[in-house]
Amino acid sequence: MKLIVLGSSSKGNCYLLQSENGKCLMIEAGIDFKKVKQAIDFKTSNVVGCLLTHSHSDHSKYAKEVLSSCIEIYTSKETKEALGLKNDKLIEVEPNIKFQIDDFGIIPFDVPHDVQCFGYYINHNECGNVAFITDCYYVPTRFTNLNNIMIEANYDDRILKSNVKSGKISTAQYNRAIQSHFSYATCRETLLANDLRAVNNIVLIHLSDGNSNAAEFWEGIADATEKQVWVADKGMVLSFNKFPF
Repeated sequence: MKLIVLGSSSKGNCYLLQSENGKCLMIEAGIDFKKVKQAIDFKTSNVVGCLLTHSHSDHSKYAKEVLSSCIEIYTSKETKEALGLKNDKLIEVEPNIKFQIDDFGIIPFDVPHDVQCFGYYINHNECGNVAFITDCYYVPTRFTNLNNIMIEANYDDRILKSNVKSGKISTAQYNRAIQSHFSYATCRETLLANDLRAVNNIVLIHLSDGNSNAAEFWEGIADATEKQVWVADKGMVLSFNKFPF
């Protein structure tokens, strides 16, 4: 399995889990679909489906183009309604109810954001069990038998407060961040609250351009978890297998 990062920021989010046979599960539709097609050599039939966490444009802006390419999008009822798209390939799924897309088994779960938002627990023989968590300020769910984790580390509270003090961001922006995104500290606490014994990769996603420090986040999470840690960057391709070989 390969993880292909096409975007992981407020400018746009999109990730591909690509199996050895070329089949891809797309996560998020916040990147121009032309770039997705380029990443898969224009073999759109290899995309078995797309998971959408919520309706904000940096995650869903190109949903219409995805649907127009005959790719099914799976998301919550609330997100479907918010998108306002009439298409029978836009499919509602329920939290905590498992469904199957090709060889990928998926369980959506609720995470608190300022709109309805899902995290996803994904299983495939090649990558094992994957937790995908973004755009929330805490996760009420605990996981077992994880092999790979993709988790938001959006901001550092110290940097955020400094940016408010200097006038770089407003108090309203500060309040929104702490009420709708994962801080570095919460990311660390969440990881340590879960069973990491079988985890191969931890990928930190959706870092804020001005309110984070990628090097410090990477070092802190690596030291705390003693796991292989990556900071998602546009164009990154990782081996995302169940085992580290």
